[in-house]
Amino acid sequence: MHTPVSSEAPLDVLIVGAGLSGIGAAAMLQERCPGKRYAILEARAAIGGTWDLFRYPGIRSDSDMYTLGYGFKPWLASKAIADGPAIRAYVRETARERGIDAHIRFGHKVVRASWSSAEALWTVEAETGETGERVAIRTRFLHMCSGYYSYDHAYRPRFEGEDVYQGRIVQPQFWPEDLDYAGKRVVVIGSGATAVTLVPAMAATAAHVTMLQRSPTYVVSRPSEYGFARRLQRRLPPKLAYWAVRWRVIAESMLLYRIARGKPELAKKKIVEMAAHQLGPTVDVAHFTPDYKPWDQRVCVVPDGDLFKALRRGQAEVVTDHIARLSERGIVLQSGRELDADVVVMATGLSLSVLGGAEIVVDGRPFVASEAMAYKGMMLSGMPNSVMTFGYTNASWTLKADLTAAWVCRLLNYMDRKGQAIAVVQRQDDVAPEPFLSFTSGYVQRAASLLPKQGSRRPWQVYQNYLQDMFTIRYGRIADGVMRFGQKGSLP
Repeated sequence: MHTPVSSEAPLDVLIVGAGLSGIGAAAMLQERCPGKRYAILEARAAIGGTWDLFRYPGIRSDSDMYTLGYGFKPWLASKAIADGPAIRAYVRETARERGIDAHIRFGHKVVRASWSSAEALWTVEAETGETGERVAIRTRFLHMCSGYYSYDHAYRPRFEGEDVYQGRIVQPQFWPEDLDYAGKRVVVIGSGATAVTLVPAMAATAAHVTMLQRSPTYVVSRPSEYGFARRLQRRLPPKLAYWAVRWRVIAESMLLYRIARGKPELAKKKIVEMAAHQLGPTVDVAHFTPDYKPWDQRVCVVPDGDLFKALRRGQAEVVTDHIARLSERGIVLQSGRELDADVVVMATGLSLSVLGGAEIVVDGRPFVASEAMAYKGMMLSGMPNSVMTFGYTNASWTLKADLTAAWVCRLLNYMDRKGQAIAVVQRQDDVAPEPFLSFTSGYVQRAASLLPKQGSRRPWQVYQNYLQDMFTIRYGRIADGVMRFGQKGSLP
């Protein structure tokens, strides 16, 4: 199929994705690389990414907005743990204030990106409109801000008996606007961040909600508003207050993470004790006592203990069991118990996707991300003039996204000063490959064959440590001996 190439001059930077990461990358580019010509390709028809896609009840962040928000735009709303609409409005406001929205090309789904060393250019093909016609755009640098999961597919296990079940089965990622669950019995399958959000939100109007989990998850309560933030905001100018709160939250989260990983049994004991206190005597804390260490999987946050409150009040319950099959009226468990359900919500996880699921070709050869190694967690070996944004798993996504966007600007400015057209890293034979993510979560394990590798030492190691990354990414040398530079013609 012939794909028409845009007649416009090649862009300096093409950003893929108009979500939290993409808008932040554009803002950084405008500020630190003024004059660079750029565009943002967005597959959907709106700004916001995750925060526009997900519309299920109670949708919210489980990271505080003082760190999930941009470093350059203070979060001024009262709630630290914000809901989806508030985050979406924040991202859109950022784009509007800085004129970024004028650079977005909506309805452009990137399906292929081909690199030519002879031209030192990427040719990016995108499907447009309802017909899926393709257009091709050329760019000197490609910044992938498309996230880490598929927007088109979620992980959806199949169960025996689904064909006889008389109720409705829904997925949070594709929440139906016409679903009325008021006064109905609901079973939410799963115990991750989505499930612990859905249960208290739906329990407010449903007849009863059951969270059905195969195994427990660590759940901690945090206030939706930070008292110390309010106090600082009353005493300091907005931007100074924001940075003071931001750094306090970063320091606290890093300390708690270090304790949790260094003394996992102590951390587990404390988290379970806090859950038991929130649950009271009527709910068995065993449902919140995992058999893995804290941060082997992400710890779920519930603002103001809303999940625990719903359980205490009897509006909801937690059942730990395995599904045998679905029946006409609900779910039959392996224990023999049957859960009545008018609605079954499959909060069973994401389907991970690398580089937005696009086909990547480098000088005529298919590029396989799983065979590549990630340099500083941002640039893939053998994939020139490109960066992927991948946030933290133990802290807010945006902390790493901000660092990545700033590093892209440093790299571009360095290449301009030195008159270089190509930047690429190649795997080093003496660096042992390791899994890109150390999480034992199901969605990570299912995607292990898709993800790139990290290395056993710097600069190939993916640190889950903001301070360490900040010094490495923000102040480390661009020409560090691993990054190679060259002119048009062939890869250096």
